[in-house]
Amino acid sequence: MDIRGDDLQRVIDDQAGLFTQSQVTVCGYSRSRVRRHIESGRWVIVLRGVYAVAAGPLDREQTLRAALLYGGAHALLSHHTAAEEWGFVRRATSLQPVHVTVPYGRSARCQAPTSVRGRSTNTAPVARVGSTVHPGVVVHRSRAYPYVVHGSALPRTGAADTAVDLATAEPTAREAMSTLVSVVSTGVVTVGAVRTRLVQRPPYRYRAALNRAVEFLTDGVASVLELAYAVEVEEAHGLPRARRQSPVTVDGRTLFEDVDYSPHGADLIVRLDGRRFHSTSAVAFRDRRRDNAAELAGRPRLVYGYDEVVRDPCGVAAEVATVLRREGWVGESGCARCAPFAHP
Repeated sequence: MDIRGDDLQRVIDDQAGLFTQSQVTVCGYSRSRVRRHIESGRWVIVLRGVYAVAAGPLDREQTLRAALLYGGAHALLSHHTAAEEWGFVRRATSLQPVHVTVPYGRSARCQAPTSVRGRSTNTAPVARVGSTVHPGVVVHRSRAYPYVVHGSALPRTGAADTAVDLATAEPTAREAMSTLVSVVSTGVVTVGAVRTRLVQRPPYRYRAALNRAVEFLTDGVASVLELAYAVEVEEAHGLPRARRQSPVTVDGRTLFEDVDYSPHGADLIVRLDGRRFHSTSAVAFRDRRRDNAAELAGRPRLVYGYDEVVRDPCGVAAEVATVLRREGWVGESGCARCAPFAHP
């Protein structure tokens, strides 16, 4: 068979130095010729059936592209890997596997990490023998494949589909709710888009929990901390359901209170102080001005952080109930873990 070097170079250039056996077979490289190149160190095995022309460490694009080549022509980045590409979560370490989704019925299987097997004769930087070439591939199969595709240079699942996949991969329903709220709070995907996807493509697990998360998001919950407060403090203890993201004008600007109980006849506001969003000087100044505005208006306020809400929801609920009753709310509150807060 004639060896068409130009065709091979085109494949290598288009795929960041990566190629598959089937791609180079049509260029004149038989399996035995590919094996000789590997044995000589000119080429390196990246994944089963996927090779690279250089033995140096792969960059992120090469790592992702290799996983897509391994998965086949219809493979998509998905789950945690797609979430990284969408900006929902931080980039994983180079040791975490790449997640791809293929159409249901495809034969691709999960691939374990691959390591450098020998020295290369190339003059380019060479990875140490035994070091990881590729962290491996986790293969998912989807019957809804035609509806989840997002076209890009490195194809991946759509934003709303990725959000749902990421949530359903969690070990518990509560963590699934938190993950979905966290993803929507990034602003990359809307709660409306997620709601539509849950209807069009009902998840195989945590369906009720994810629908609840959408309800909380629609009601104004805007962070994992706010979700924890709504579920662990309000709902678990029978406290009234507050208004979320209540607008207030401070210094001519419209700001928003996290939790506002004024619809229940109590003028209490609760501020949920998440460190991630309250650590800059500008945000700290804004919060101080909002505190002062509440004080000048005679409105009582309580402030809680993540540790108090998650570790001591009963204590937080007791304090909130105390101020609510002082402000006029009449009701009983408590949960199975703590004694009911007696009405004075």
